[in-house]
Amino acid sequence: MPDHLLDVRNLSVDFHTARGTVHAVRDVSWHLDRGEVLAILGESGSGKSVSASAVLDLIDCPPGEITSGEILFDGRNLLTMSADARRQINGKRIAMIFQDPLSHLNPVYTVGWQIEETMVVHGTARDAARRETVELLRKVGLPDPEGAVEKYPHQFSGGQRQRLMIAMALALKPDVLIADEPTTALDVTVQAQILALLQSLQKETGMGLLIITHDLGVVAEIAHRVVVMNEGEIVERGSAREVYHNPQHAYTKKLISAAPGQGAMSEGGQGPEPMLSMRGVTKTYGAFHAIDDLDLDLYPNETLAIVGESGSGKSTTAKLLLRLEEADAGEAHYEGRDIFKLSPKELYEMRRDIQMVFQDPTQSLNPRMSVYKIISEAWVIHPEILPKPRWRERVAELLEQVGLEAEHMYRHPHQFSGGQRQRIAIARALALEPRIIVCDEAVSALDVSIQAQVIDLLHRLKDELNLSYIFIAHDLPVVRDFADRVLVMQKGKVVEVGPVRQIFESPREDYTRNLLAASLDPDPDVQAERRAARLEAAQ
Repeated sequence: MPDHLLDVRNLSVDFHTARGTVHAVRDVSWHLDRGEVLAILGESGSGKSVSASAVLDLIDCPPGEITSGEILFDGRNLLTMSADARRQINGKRIAMIFQDPLSHLNPVYTVGWQIEETMVVHGTARDAARRETVELLRKVGLPDPEGAVEKYPHQFSGGQRQRLMIAMALALKPDVLIADEPTTALDVTVQAQILALLQSLQKETGMGLLIITHDLGVVAEIAHRVVVMNEGEIVERGSAREVYHNPQHAYTKKLISAAPGQGAMSEGGQGPEPMLSMRGVTKTYGAFHAIDDLDLDLYPNETLAIVGESGSGKSTTAKLLLRLEEADAGEAHYEGRDIFKLSPKELYEMRRDIQMVFQDPTQSLNPRMSVYKIISEAWVIHPEILPKPRWRERVAELLEQVGLEAEHMYRHPHQFSGGQRQRIAIARALALEPRIIVCDEAVSALDVSIQAQVIDLLHRLKDELNLSYIFIAHDLPVVRDFADRVLVMQKGKVVEVGPVRQIFESPREDYTRNLLAASLDPDPDVQAERRAARLEAAQ
């Protein structure tokens, strides 16, 4: 019998690019046993996804090349197998859940057909595959599984699409399940549900579960052992508890110290008069009430966080405020004027004062434009702000203000990391010298240390420029560190609003308490207590 179910030994992977060879994975070794949960922890570029992709032969060769090592599955080296032999293992015995389910589900086929096809390709009759698919959808907790099989991917929420991916991965009862960032950008309650589902399915089937993540909370919740990667190498390994409480490597210590939710909370303190007020705001889409009689106040130099699950109305509130969508009823007063009643010319002028930073800078920055053009476009639209001869100098100032270099103005967005692109998006928002910035999940997809840097940057800019923020987020530890007040939304309604300390330490509403209970703590001991409390409450 082999020593381990899956055994990666001395694996090295290079990528040959126009700028030279990138050593993505260097002499990496780790193993996974049956019934075990192993987490590979690291930030973007650490090599964690590349090492896992090599297991399923998902590395594009070229430009990628596996230069050394072995990947043993049940004692057989996957790297020396024929393509036909590998196909009998991939999907059937080793399956994978990808980070973005919408990118990996075919939009033109029903989800039932896609899950069935996984089984049909490996020899199951179509009728039997349909029955098994319905049962799988029931097992992963989708409502009305008989009806769900006839729907298309766009008809499901983000959390439901992730459940569909899990159902597809489990269709052939694999021995190993690889989950690549399975909960990134999901709400805290949905994240907790997905992790609980993976745990229960793993215990039920006895499969080995490999979790790839940059989230210490996910490690604390689900992992037995953890491998920490940095710049293609393993820098630390051990039990989740050992690594958190007694880290040996400087990189691991940096990751742990950057985890949100550990700093001092704001004491609040608001001005006598709000600078922005929304009253009785309503928005419906057909019979669906996206926003229902919403009231909101934002005070000068304040960070107001809006939290809640997907579909609670957080982002719709931001779109109504900026008139990206029109409200059905209500008022939004800024400087004595109702934003909802402004003429196009007045709205054009007001938008200088209220800017937005979106969740995904890759989509919100034009890939064909240089950073200089992206930022200076604000002054093309509002030429009264700055004379053209000063544009280049001001772009340089803005880039340095957000922690980048002046020479970066000559590059294009694809030449930057995710955190750097978000800094460019912030610089673009600052170009119009706004008084309010709306951040819509602006740090949710960033690595923990990059997230901490962007939050520190927003803090500093708030004080330097006397800004106010509306901070839309699902990551409650980040909200705890950054916000002055918190507004909690559920199904389009305001459930609770108050200072950050009151919301986190003595919430009044059950919904708020449930949100906080579902949030993950990076400390495995704290997370174990929360898990025990959840189980007790469920019983």
